Amino acid sequence: MNAPLYNTDILRLAASIPHHERLSDPMGSSEKRSPICGSRVTVDVNLADGRVAEVGMLVRACALGQASSSLFAAHAVGRTPAELAAARDELTAWLAGEGPAPDWPDLDIFTPALTVTARHPSIRLAFEAGADAAAQAGT
Repeated sequence: MNAPLYNTDILRLAASIPHHERLSDPMGSSEKRSPICGSRVTVDVNLADGRVAEVGMLVRACALGQASSSLFAAHAVGRTPAELAAARDELTAWLAGEGPAPDWPDLDIFTPALTVTARHPSIRLAFEAGADAAAQAGT
C-alpha cells in the first residue's frame, strides 16, 4: 500500500476515456454525483439482444473518477445489465473491505485508494451510473 494514490497508470487512464460522448437517443441514462468532491458521471446505454451494444459518457470528475470511468467504458460493451450490477456491487464491497477485488479488468489499479474512503464515491460513479442506465435500458 505504498503506491501513490495518483500514479502514472491512474493519470493515463484519466486522460483516455473511451466512449466519451453522450449517445443521441439512449435506451437508458443515469447521472451520479459524489457529494464529497462534486464529481459527476453520466452514462448512456443502448442494448442489443440483452447486452450493452453502445456506451456514451459525460465525465466531469477527479482523476480517480475519470480513471474508473475509463475502465468502465473500456469493458462495458458486450455485458448484460446483471453483469454491470454485479460489477458495481463487487466494487462497492471491495472498496469497503468486504470482499475480494472485482472481476473487472484492471480495477486493482485502485488498491492504493482502499484506505482513502473519501475517494471511494468518485471511483464508484461510472459503475453506479452504468448499472442504473443498463437496468433502465433493459426494461
